[in-house]
Amino acid sequence: MHGHRNNLMDQIKETFIESSDFSFKTLYIKDSAIDILFFSSLVSSEKLTETFIPLMTRLEGYLFHEYLHNIKSIQTKDFQIAVDMLLSGHIGILTATKDEIFLVNMTEPVQRSIEEPKSELIVRGSHEGFVERLNTNLHMIRTLINNRDLVVHLIELGTKTKTRSAIIYRNDIVNQEILTEVKRRLSYMNIETDVIISPGFIEEFIEDDPFTVFPQILYTERPDRVGDNIMDGRIAIMTEGSPAALIVPVTFFSFYQSPDDYNSRWTTATFIRLLRMVSFVIAITFPSIYIGVVSFHLEVLPNELIIPMQNAVEDIPYPPIIEAFIMELTIELIREAGIRLPTPISQTIGIVGGLVIGDAVVKAGIVSNIMIVVVAITAISSFVVPSNELSAAVRLLRFPLMLISATFGFIGLVFGFMLILIKLCKQESFGVPYFYPVAPFRVNGLKDSIVRLPLWLMNNRPQDTMTKRQKKINWVRGWDKDEK
Repeated sequence: MHGHRNNLMDQIKETFIESSDFSFKTLYIKDSAIDILFFSSLVSSEKLTETFIPLMTRLEGYLFHEYLHNIKSIQTKDFQIAVDMLLSGHIGILTATKDEIFLVNMTEPVQRSIEEPKSELIVRGSHEGFVERLNTNLHMIRTLINNRDLVVHLIELGTKTKTRSAIIYRNDIVNQEILTEVKRRLSYMNIETDVIISPGFIEEFIEDDPFTVFPQILYTERPDRVGDNIMDGRIAIMTEGSPAALIVPVTFFSFYQSPDDYNSRWTTATFIRLLRMVSFVIAITFPSIYIGVVSFHLEVLPNELIIPMQNAVEDIPYPPIIEAFIMELTIELIREAGIRLPTPISQTIGIVGGLVIGDAVVKAGIVSNIMIVVVAITAISSFVVPSNELSAAVRLLRFPLMLISATFGFIGLVFGFMLILIKLCKQESFGVPYFYPVAPFRVNGLKDSIVRLPLWLMNNRPQDTMTKRQKKINWVRGWDKDEK
């Protein structure tokens, strides 16, 4: 036994010999030596030095082992299990009388305070956001959904990183075929990849079509949004070290929904959703329409606008497509700089980019003043999208449409837009039609997609999730009839 103990300890020491934060201590209880192995960067030094070690030195031999059993320590002879536990914040205890290593969780709880996600701000509703600790995030979800059918399935992803992850769903309503497919795709990450650091890795590995610009998995940092989607029969995926969740399956219209929609009156929410839909069309096509009009179709303008339009562009030394590309790329540069720089500086960059550069390029005759208006409206429209991922897709699609419009005019623009619609209709997310409820067309699905009807009229869960139980609420306004 003593030889096996020394052999296991030597193996562990040899494995981590180059890691300066790997430590070991030897304690003596009566005449017995006890070795404690741990990572100083992972364990709580306060728990270890002020509580655990003083207590160990005061215990008799049999009480020592009894105490280890009472605190639910893990016992193992397996070298790999011991290494994995040490790397997850456990301390390893080796005694002369046992050929096993005892592993006790002594993780240092380090996390930032809970605050609202800066990328998903809302006016009404919860202002909580996820943090980098998985247990804290699961606590927030369980607080929102106090239901025995809520299942948290813990897994490890990545053969080397062994990232602690969770699949979260309601077992009584989730579609089992979709759940099985999610687990099947995730299982490949324990075989075929070394590294899983964040949900972004998972998203690329499990999405249906890796070459489309449209996001097929919803990324969110809001617990209330995750809870609402789980209650609709969807599945959430979370990882340790990331303040975000991935939601599957989703549709195109999921990315145009916001928690604000359900905290506002239905009339206001419907108006805002319709505005977002219009902004999608404007953000993709507005520069292309300008290019098509100036290059091919001036006759579509009223007579009063034709001469001012011609006067505005006649001194520009290159065609409208070049003019549009210059301004669109400038806007993208300003946007990227604003994201990367600290907040006070990014605000300055926005002002400089929006006012100084815009005014200077018009006076220099590089672009027309009409193009400045077109680019400004287009940029604002793309920022209306609640999802960062879909906003990026909208900005990317704008450029090929500009090229095809410059080549073929409105015919090319219509053709390009039809190709986008065909792609949306053809695409799927875990077997669910991406453009539901438009394709396939379902009247009931319109209640909470393009528009938002009153909550008491949305009796059923979304049909796209194909849940076991569709009924969501009964006639909750029955009290109205009682009064009459």
